Amino acid sequence: MDARVIDKTKLPSRHVTEGPTRAPHRSYLYAMGLSKEEIHQPLVGVASCWNEAAPCNISLMRQAQVVKKGVAAAHGTPREFCTITVTDGIAMGHQGMKSSLVSRDLIADSVELTMRGHSYDALVGLAGCDKSLPGMMMSMVRLNVPSVFIYGGSILPGTFKGRQVTVQDIFEAVGQHSVGEMSDEDLDLIEQVACPSAGSCGAQFTANTMATVAEAIGLALPYSCGAPAPYEIRDRFCYASGEIVMDLLRRNIRPRDIVTRKSLENAAAVVAATGGSTNGALHLPAIAHECGIEFDLFDVAEIFRKTPYVADLKPGGKYVAKDMFEAGGIPLLMKTMLEHGYLHGDCMTVTGRTMAENMEKVAWNADQDVVRPANNPITKTGGVVGLKGNLASDGAIVKVAGMKNLKFSGPARCFDSEEDCFKAVSARDYKEGEVLVIRYEGPKGGPGMREMLQTTAAIYGQGMGDKVALITDGRFSGATRGFCIGHVGPEAAVGGPIGLLKDGDVITIDAVEGTLDVALSEDELAERRKAWEPRETDYQSGALWKYAQVVGTARLGAVTHPGGAAERQCYADI
Repeated sequence: MDARVIDKTKLPSRHVTEGPTRAPHRSYLYAMGLSKEEIHQPLVGVASCWNEAAPCNISLMRQAQVVKKGVAAAHGTPREFCTITVTDGIAMGHQGMKSSLVSRDLIADSVELTMRGHSYDALVGLAGCDKSLPGMMMSMVRLNVPSVFIYGGSILPGTFKGRQVTVQDIFEAVGQHSVGEMSDEDLDLIEQVACPSAGSCGAQFTANTMATVAEAIGLALPYSCGAPAPYEIRDRFCYASGEIVMDLLRRNIRPRDIVTRKSLENAAAVVAATGGSTNGALHLPAIAHECGIEFDLFDVAEIFRKTPYVADLKPGGKYVAKDMFEAGGIPLLMKTMLEHGYLHGDCMTVTGRTMAENMEKVAWNADQDVVRPANNPITKTGGVVGLKGNLASDGAIVKVAGMKNLKFSGPARCFDSEEDCFKAVSARDYKEGEVLVIRYEGPKGGPGMREMLQTTAAIYGQGMGDKVALITDGRFSGATRGFCIGHVGPEAAVGGPIGLLKDGDVITIDAVEGTLDVALSEDELAERRKAWEPRETDYQSGALWKYAQVVGTARLGAVTHPGGAAERQCYADI
């Protein structure tokens, strides 16, 4: 038998293309110009998060065309479709940010429904912005058909007055401008030069963090997630991804063969090693949930605790994604981590080889300082730390990469929305030594668990980044820096301790010991809980209301359905 021919008798597309009863279905495919040969080949979904909202996604449709060529060359029939993206940089700082996390699950749902409805046999998914990456990976492990993930690539850094800048610098420039430390002319200039190309935010913010995860977890080809969006080499990765998904189909290697407990631990380790986004601690449990694997925030935090911080990347360091790619890419990072015992080398990947086999020919580059050897790290503990205490029995998370002081104690200053806090920060109506508390911004309470980059960047731009702390049951952008603690759970909307705080309560944060506590007795908290009443949001209909009804705790990934553990029939086996 020709090795290129795949028996369709067990593939989902047989329900659409095979046998006399499927003549009406085939007529639709003929109407789109497919040949008989193409109709009877495996049908491969090529899912893209393309849109014109932001540079993160603008190149994805072009890259999808190259993927389709790779699929066709390997004797598959590509079927392209798009799903949504909510781009955080545009949604940030206003009510639009409530849509961001919701979009992650909607992306996974829409890809699932498109694949199910049309009975596609395999999936290549392209994503560019923060929530689209985990959303696409969640759909892959949920469907469990052979799949390859492709990152659209990072943006190139801008240049402002001779220094390298990113969108983070613009957010912080707003804070500088508010206190008279940046002129109107300079603010106008930096916004014009900071984002000079297509691609996702260039530093180790959430998009690049989850792109690093995609390689480490095994769903993306080596080097493919590090190449910036404008680099022509991206076409080679896209073409190869189209070819390799057909090889996975022939060999019946599926996402749940790749995404295991060990590979999730590998993914958490690279988040810590790169000083990545705290959002990694939200998305990894969500991906695990789709597989039916128990892997919550505390499991992620344990990996963070014992993993060294080795990649000197912004916002805590000085380099951007382009620099790491040119130094040797994500494989350079993973090779030194593997050599020193911080990764499991026996995990399967989309190459059909194990992680260790992929790393065999990766050579260390001694002529760069973007990535340190894992036995000579920047710090011995990862750049992200999990916290727990009487203020966060369900956990919390903080990025410590680049921070010098890892302990903070001070009186609470409470706000019931990000807008209220940002208003106080903009007016300099806060004091050095305070712990700013933003609550009712959790998954249910927001609804949607907004990021707080506008507020944290303004604080930093005002020169107060190391003089105050901020805690929230919402999230922080991967671009956030300073003593900012997110994902505090249980959230205020369900009566969590963060919702019981009053101005002046003394909060102590210890990122060395991993604790987050308020100086209140259990009796006092219990008395306050009796007087607490649920707070109704303004969203009483539509997608945000629907999300609030089903979303779970941030500790488990803020997921919206029972997951793989409750699955009775896998789509790939229909």
